[in-house]
Amino acid sequence: MKVILREDVETLGKAGDVVKVADGFGRNYLIPKRLAVLADVRNLRALEHDRRVIGARAKKTRKTAEELGGKLSSLFLTIPAKAGEGGKLFGAVTSRDIAQALERAGVPVDRKMVLLDEPIKQIGEYKVKVKAGTEMVPEISVKVVAE
Repeated sequence: MKVILREDVETLGKAGDVVKVADGFGRNYLIPKRLAVLADVRNLRALEHDRRVIGARAKKTRKTAEELGGKLSSLFLTIPAKAGEGGKLFGAVTSRDIAQALERAGVPVDRKMVLLDEPIKQIGEYKVKVKAGTEMVPEISVKVVAE
C-alpha cells in the first residue's frame, strides 16, 4: 500500500513523502493516527498544496527548535537529591526530574525530549542531550548535588 506521510515518521520518512508500507501497518497504525493518508489520485493532487503548507510548518518548527537549542546550550542546571556516603543517591535523577528543572529555569520541555541513557545515580556533573528538533540535539550541563 502506498501512503503519503502527513508528519515525520522516524523509520519511514519526512512529511510529504510517498512511501510504500505493509497494508496492516498503514491501515491499523498510520492512517488511524493521522500520520498518513492513502496515496490515491485525489490525495496526490492535494499533496502539491500540502507540500507548501508542510514546508512552511517545517520552517517554523526549525526556527523554534533553533531558539530552544540556543536557550538550552547556555543552561547549567543544579539538581539537589538525597544522597548517602560516597555520593551515591538514594533514588535516581531521571529525565522527568531534568524536565521539571528545565521548566523551573524557564525552558519548558517534554520529558521525552530529554535523552538520558540511564538514570543518574551518583553525585557529579553530567552532560545530557535534549532533543530540540529533528536535527538539533544540544547538550546541557546538569550538576547533581546532595541535599
